[in-house]
Amino acid sequence: MSKPKVFVTRAIPQAGIDMLQEVAEVDVWGGQLPPDKSVIIEKVQDCAGLLSLLTDTIDAEVIAAGKKLKVISNYAVGYNNIDVAAATASGIAVGNTPGVLTDTTADMAWALLMAVARRIVEGDKYVRAGRWLTWEPQLFLGADVHHATLGIIGLGRIGQAVARRARGFDMRVLYYDVVRNEDAEAGTGVKFAELDELLRESDFVSLHCPLTETTRHLIGAHEFELMGPESYLINTSRGAVVDETALVTALTEEKIAGAALDVTDTEPILNDSPLLKLENVVICPHIASASRQTRTKMATMAAENLIAGLDDKPLPNCVNPPVLAPK
Repeated sequence: MSKPKVFVTRAIPQAGIDMLQEVAEVDVWGGQLPPDKSVIIEKVQDCAGLLSLLTDTIDAEVIAAGKKLKVISNYAVGYNNIDVAAATASGIAVGNTPGVLTDTTADMAWALLMAVARRIVEGDKYVRAGRWLTWEPQLFLGADVHHATLGIIGLGRIGQAVARRARGFDMRVLYYDVVRNEDAEAGTGVKFAELDELLRESDFVSLHCPLTETTRHLIGAHEFELMGPESYLINTSRGAVVDETALVTALTEEKIAGAALDVTDTEPILNDSPLLKLENVVICPHIASASRQTRTKMATMAAENLIAGLDDKPLPNCVNPPVLAPK
């Protein structure tokens, strides 16, 4: 009996590929850049499974081309790159990799917070440029993190992990979410606040909400006015949660002190983006989950979802109602 075919849109850690190769004929895209949509459409026509990344647009057109598709497994927690409704309508189960990157992403949020507060990147560039001549009392003055107020927008798994880490800095922690989580409040010691209140009172605002039509450009000109000139924005969620035009204005006009971003509205960020010309912003290439351990676990989880779907079994992590009957 021949093995089902699957297409993997980018090289992932080998542990996941090895699992897939035991049960399927695996085609892995070898390019550094994501495959074009036209390539994905061509590949899925003969595949029972698709393992995709956030950089891949898996819309209704792609799904319609996959006449044999039984399962789509996203190598990510988020899945806004997939038209889940279209997949469900076509009887295709969709999986993701939740939980695994919670602590790793929370670590990254703190790394960004510390970097922008204490001007680490600026200092590193200064030293490498040969400009460090002596100890100076006012060189690269930053902001204290200990005993400051941290505002968390989105108190899901990652938001709660960030809040737990704040205890070590004796911080006051506020949070805003569309649904108040009293259990999490009790477990982490955070206090609920409406969004405007949180923005006014926080020294650091860290974003951990999903990208939806409601959260798109959630942080814009009005919000930056509320934050104030000594506050910092940290974003490890999705780039489009922040209005980047408003962010550039806020940073340029010193309406806020700085920003640290692991995500941008356009990824990769455009080479002519005005953000790249500013010293009071730290930008990383979407690497919040990029530890060896976490990325390998994501690969095995994505493989487990795909294998279950190929075998018409419930996915360990399914984002739509299980759709098990073959098309």
